[in-house]
Amino acid sequence: MSEQRSRQRPLRILISLLYYVPHRTGLTIHVQRVAEELARRGHEVTVLTARYKLSLPRDTEMHNGVRVVRLWVPPIPISRGMIMPAFPWAALGLMLMHDVVWISTPMLETALVAILAKLTGRKVVVTHHGDLVLPKGGLNRFITDVMFAMYKFMARRAARLVAYSEDYARQSYYLTPFKDKVTPIYPPIHMPEPDPVRVRQMRAEWQNGDGPIIGYAGRFVEEKRPDLLIKALETINKAYPTARVVFCGEYDIKYEDTWERHQGLVNQYKDQLIFLGLHEEMQYMADFYAACDVLVMTSDTECFGLVQVEAMLCGTPMVMTDIPGGRVPVTVTGMGKLAKAGDASSIGAAIVEVLHNRSQYVKSREEIESIFSFQRTVDAYESLFEQYARKSDG
Repeated sequence: MSEQRSRQRPLRILISLLYYVPHRTGLTIHVQRVAEELARRGHEVTVLTARYKLSLPRDTEMHNGVRVVRLWVPPIPISRGMIMPAFPWAALGLMLMHDVVWISTPMLETALVAILAKLTGRKVVVTHHGDLVLPKGGLNRFITDVMFAMYKFMARRAARLVAYSEDYARQSYYLTPFKDKVTPIYPPIHMPEPDPVRVRQMRAEWQNGDGPIIGYAGRFVEEKRPDLLIKALETINKAYPTARVVFCGEYDIKYEDTWERHQGLVNQYKDQLIFLGLHEEMQYMADFYAACDVLVMTSDTECFGLVQVEAMLCGTPMVMTDIPGGRVPVTVTGMGKLAKAGDASSIGAAIVEVLHNRSQYVKSREEIESIFSFQRTVDAYESLFEQYARKSDG
């Protein structure tokens, strides 16, 4: 009889990460979706995270069946990170109440989690959401080196490391030293159906005549290279001079100056650019994707890119740079085209190719769901947690 069948009570799963809902990134969405589905299946799930805004509830709240414990953070910015002074004893106390620990990296507290897990006899499962990439500079280099050193300390002691794909795991400088511990699991993805009425309204609002709408969903940050998409308009305009590029996501980011540095480029093509800002509602995002003729990701580094599959589920093909991890959705589905990383001309040519032959790159929602199954992803996580959970005392 399997351990899962013989267990007499639900698993008690402790999850630790820096940001959690309502913060919206691919990482937080990933963890939230798995956590809430595990809670729906009857497991006891607790998230230990930072109270990164004063408007968030203090201490503990329940969110869609998941207990969320938020810790105070002092106003001391460390690039994208934060310090949680109460983390050591909060994590220690919660570990004693749970069967297994799940953390997400990169994370400042990784080494501390490994030590506390050893003290409490708990196993740690780690999902790696992408190698840490920061803008150039002495301080950021120091942060990168320290984070990697702490990660390696933790990884040697972790029970299992989860990668978004085997492709990314083979190339990640975080994961390759520990390849024998790596299990690839696609991220959890589900999207509502687009609203056809709202999609038509969006297209009417954004479209210039009969020109195509080119979408971008993500932050305007250096590693995602949004400047390349704007520069690609030089190539795109030769075939589609009335094209519009619609950016959906934060663009004036506090922790780096990418937006400011590219104001000259933005102003050069201002008549063809639309900036929507951040939208967190999944229905809005479904309608946004469906309103675009093609969605583009121009990243230099990307462990997967959730928005790719989200767009595909809404019937929109992709152009993605040919980078480890990031190329997986296009490669396994055929719903799009890859472009050379860092090359605006190649990106522009790939966009023109998809727009010229769009029907060839569109797959059905059922085909995409069969490859990126939400339930299969959560099953895989549940199996890992079962495998490494502390045995029940009775």
